[in-house]
Amino acid sequence: MTAVAENLASPDRRGATGRLSDFFWKHPHVLLVVLLAPPLLWLGVVYVGSLFALLLQSFFSIDDFSGLINYEFTFATYRQLLSETNLDIILRTVSMAAIVTLASALIAFPIAYYAARYAQGKWKVLFYLGVMLPLWSSYLVKIYAWKLILAKEGIVTWFLAKLHLLWVLDAWLSLPIVGGNSLSVSYTGTFIVFVYVWMPFMILPIQAALERVPTNLIEASSDLGGTPAQTFRHVLFPLALPGIVAGSIFTFSLTLGDYIIPQIIGSSRLFIGQAVYAQQGTAGNIPLAAAFTVVPIVIMGAYLFMAKRMGAFDAL
Repeated sequence: MTAVAENLASPDRRGATGRLSDFFWKHPHVLLVVLLAPPLLWLGVVYVGSLFALLLQSFFSIDDFSGLINYEFTFATYRQLLSETNLDIILRTVSMAAIVTLASALIAFPIAYYAARYAQGKWKVLFYLGVMLPLWSSYLVKIYAWKLILAKEGIVTWFLAKLHLLWVLDAWLSLPIVGGNSLSVSYTGTFIVFVYVWMPFMILPIQAALERVPTNLIEASSDLGGTPAQTFRHVLFPLALPGIVAGSIFTFSLTLGDYIIPQIIGSSRLFIGQAVYAQQGTAGNIPLAAAFTVVPIVIMGAYLFMAKRMGAFDAL
């Protein structure tokens, strides 16, 4: 048996393939480098390299007279980014992302709690199908379907008219910020579609975090005289918080960078994604478009740092 093992490990095996196999067997670190080098190079060159190029372009400026890019290091583009109009775009996008994330967490928690605590067997399968099924359909089809649903002639208006509650919708749409001619051209409609599209990304991390909560901790809280509200506040919510933060990473970042939903459903006021598209595609101001894209990167970098400290990555 020893002779066979020595023969297999011997560099005198016939063929270049056998010698190469023996070399990797004796030097596993070299094999690890060979396996990881291609994906790491791809990640470093294509992903990190493109981000670095994007960051570099944000320090250039555009000549107002010729419309050509001035390849000189300057902070003029960032000063332009901090103008009142552009700051309004940034604050609008961050506010929408925060509200969508909060609403998604409030809606997703009871759904995830039921799935983690009560759903068993076929009901758990149906839960996963119900959560994942919207992700299997076309992104654009879902958005255009919601545009029809929220239109003035859509099913929402028809349903409220049947209940004689159309005056509630009209009163809401008359409000200056959230309203509009119809839900399909208002911030309310944009908010509804954002919550619908990103909801699965909030439900699943919370459900995974709740399944890790030991049942005996909840029972112990009840045995010690804790009310359901106290049990939720002091036991369940702290243990589920990493899952909530993990889900918020998805909903917040996806809302922050999306430009298709606000382009199809919503008012004419721009979000960051639309501003990037407009500056690069229409205005040809690539430095300002690059500066706009740096904003979500910085925001998400700080957000991920805080999420890591809260243990959110353990729930992913």
